[in-house]
Amino acid sequence: MRLFALDMVCALTISLVDLMFPYVSRLCLYELIPGNMYSAFFAVVAVVISAYILRSLLQYVVTYWGHGFGVLVEADIREDLFTHLQTLPVSFFDKNRTGHLMSQLTAELFDITELAHHGPEDVFISSVTLIGAIAILFTIQWRLALVMLILIPVFLAVATLNRKRMRDTSRAVKRVTASINADIESSLSGMRTAKAFANEKAEHDRFDAANDRFRGSKKAQYKAMGVFQASLEFFTSLMPVVVIAYGGWLIMRGLMDYRDLITFTLYTSTFITPIRKLANLSEMLVNGTAGLSRFVDLMRVEPELSDRPDAVELADVRGQIDVNDVSFSYERDDAQILRHVSLHIRPGETVAVVGPSGGGKTTLCSLIPRFYDVSGGSIQVDGIDVRNVTQKSLRRSIGIVQQDVFLFADSIMNNIRYGRPDATDDEVAEAARRAEIYDDIMEMPDGFDTFVGERGMLLSGGQKQRISIARIFLKNPPILILDEATSALDSVTEARIQRAFDELARGRTTLIIAHRLSTVRQADRILVIRDGAITEEGTHRDLLALNGDYANLYNTQNLHI
Repeated sequence: MRLFALDMVCALTISLVDLMFPYVSRLCLYELIPGNMYSAFFAVVAVVISAYILRSLLQYVVTYWGHGFGVLVEADIREDLFTHLQTLPVSFFDKNRTGHLMSQLTAELFDITELAHHGPEDVFISSVTLIGAIAILFTIQWRLALVMLILIPVFLAVATLNRKRMRDTSRAVKRVTASINADIESSLSGMRTAKAFANEKAEHDRFDAANDRFRGSKKAQYKAMGVFQASLEFFTSLMPVVVIAYGGWLIMRGLMDYRDLITFTLYTSTFITPIRKLANLSEMLVNGTAGLSRFVDLMRVEPELSDRPDAVELADVRGQIDVNDVSFSYERDDAQILRHVSLHIRPGETVAVVGPSGGGKTTLCSLIPRFYDVSGGSIQVDGIDVRNVTQKSLRRSIGIVQQDVFLFADSIMNNIRYGRPDATDDEVAEAARRAEIYDDIMEMPDGFDTFVGERGMLLSGGQKQRISIARIFLKNPPILILDEATSALDSVTEARIQRAFDELARGRTTLIIAHRLSTVRQADRILVIRDGAITEEGTHRDLLALNGDYANLYNTQNLHI
């Protein structure tokens, strides 16, 4: 607010200096020069020069500190938007492309903040200049002042009519820009895949199609802008002509002095700057409101999952999990992924979940940390419905290791420390030892400071997986979910990581989702899920003896006891 007030005070002073010069010029023409008051004349000139020096300094303040105000606004809005995005559930990110969200967090916010900074400033300066100039001109020659007063609303009316078209085209450009950003983000992320399939041309064609849409939308925007700028130039050029023409007629009639006409001409030049500012403001208003509209739409997205007002903190978790008659579908009208599933897991028990792809294994384990809400039934941790506890405390109690490990483009140290941001370097190193990745890290050129690359691309699959395991060791949760955590690894690496998993699972309630049945034979219980329901349950030997779904999966993989 202090920066905003400073900006407005400086803008007001700039406007007053602009209003001063034509009036002072008239004073010199009427009084000082005819009266041979040369000393006073040059004193006035010195004052005017000083005023313009001050104006230049104030313009610097408006440009520097005013844009600083805009940066602060942009940072605040971006923080609000990012904080809001963090409250949205996993399902929101399933449906919205990263590139679209990136566009709203970056480019579109710039348009909003440009409007926030320049909007009030330009309206204020233009209003003071126009109103002040018209008021002064009415004291000189009301007839000519009235003509100028009529021209300004006509121009503003034309600008307003063009503004709607510019706004619509600007919104279209922002939608297309967000789309092309999403396509670029997808193409860059999948560059390895494109090269592996030698599909660079297909990616280039897809990019060209998006780029053509962008060119078309920009063309429409610039067409609307061209009409607007042409009308602006016409009115700003017409105004001096009208002043000279009507003022000359008034001089011929003896109703006006030529010195007053000179003053009017100077004020006409003063008019053009604020009118141009208002014209630019219209363009800025169009872009800013289009970005603001998309920003508001996103901020109005209500989280499908939220903490209840009376939600409690989940503390001292023992690890008991109860799945009570749970049904689930991703959308209200979609087919059910899970149907009336019930499961009870004792604290410290290891339960494996196997079955054909698409049966609902990962979905079931995604419901426990409440990434989605059940459609029917309930899930309880230590006898408390997960909908009655805070999401943060629930997820703090659960460690998840997935097949597709996500590592941030940062150092190994910071990627492991992500499990517990306040951990010391020694605690990170100990977690790495327990995950059997410490020796690998120490052989790297920069040790724990080694940069892992985008999504960990500079590391092997086994190294990435063990770093994710170290992250969980550091987090030390009472409940552990292993979701296909070794299915993408070779047998030697899998055996090494399996030892880390065995160490990690000791004393924790553990759910293991696996396709490779060799990794689950030692589980306390094995569940078979097919078509959204538990079809078999028991130990490895029990299920083989049953000769059902599990035995079929086992025999298909040619496993031997």
